[in-house]
Amino acid sequence: MSENDEQWRIRFDAEVTFGNGGGLRTQGFMLDVPGPEIGDGELAELFVRHLGLLMVDEVHVSGREAVREPHKGSRGTSGEGRRTVDGTESGAREAGAVPGADGGPRGEGRRIVDLSHTIRHGMTTYPGLPGPEIGEHLTRDASRDHYAPGTEFAIGRIAMVSNTGTYLDSPFHRFSGGHDLAGLPIGTFADLDGLVVRVHDAGRRAVDRAALLPYDVTGRAVLIHTGWDRHWGTERYGHGHPYLTEDAVAWLVDRGAALVGIDSLNIDDTDDGTRPAHTGLLAAGIPVVEHLRGLEQLPPQGFRFHAAPPAVEGMGTFPVRAYALLDATGDDGQTEDGR
Repeated sequence: MSENDEQWRIRFDAEVTFGNGGGLRTQGFMLDVPGPEIGDGELAELFVRHLGLLMVDEVHVSGREAVREPHKGSRGTSGEGRRTVDGTESGAREAGAVPGADGGPRGEGRRIVDLSHTIRHGMTTYPGLPGPEIGEHLTRDASRDHYAPGTEFAIGRIAMVSNTGTYLDSPFHRFSGGHDLAGLPIGTFADLDGLVVRVHDAGRRAVDRAALLPYDVTGRAVLIHTGWDRHWGTERYGHGHPYLTEDAVAWLVDRGAALVGIDSLNIDDTDDGTRPAHTGLLAAGIPVVEHLRGLEQLPPQGFRFHAAPPAVEGMGTFPVRAYALLDATGDDGQTEDGR
């Protein structure tokens, strides 16, 4: 059975009442849904978001019919020249059409897309945290005293905080009794079925539950594509970044997401000292990957996600070389044109 055979849409009628007067009626409207069991309340939320309706007082859904067919995409999930969360224009590249940093295929008809930032001496990942200090423990010149003529080596040395570059958070990052990097099974962050949730044109910082409703996240690495990675290496990156809301996190936990990643400074609103996103996800044993890049290169699904850190005891966070493995076409049979 193909992935498209497992996708659902719902045809329904809706009657909308607005808080400032007036209303709207639709018949035979169709939306992508994660499954046929979606409730009327969630369907109504998804409908309002899809149409971009404001000041909605009530939505009455009737005549619903579940249809097994490939998703068509939701309005506001893709496109060029749309308004981004910081008010600039976004021109995302065509999904699946841009090679990764290594640019090459992986085996017959497959390729790798690099999703990690390069770690450089002194760079800033998070405002207020020191940048890495990269140097030499043994220089090539000094090594010549230890080896045969013409043979030399360099042994590097790096001092850095664990929250450097693109990194993975284990439960120990938030909870003293949680699994550290060495305690997490490798299957929790490697060779996961990947899913991209595109919110880069949403025009707001908070990524809420409504943004996730169309997706089946169970057992998947859910990657939130905000487009904020375009500010990496600038002062702008550290201020006004997109984040997940507490209700979005509760929804992801309830539906059994395997891992959650984001191409932003933090998965939480850094003005909220309670850190509800980290707290909810890591309490449920769901690893978090922050500071991803290049998610516009991925199709909505149909790829494998990898973000393995070293197995370090007593540490909750460490940089990863995150990447996606996908077929050469990047074609998963879905569209993102808002139809």
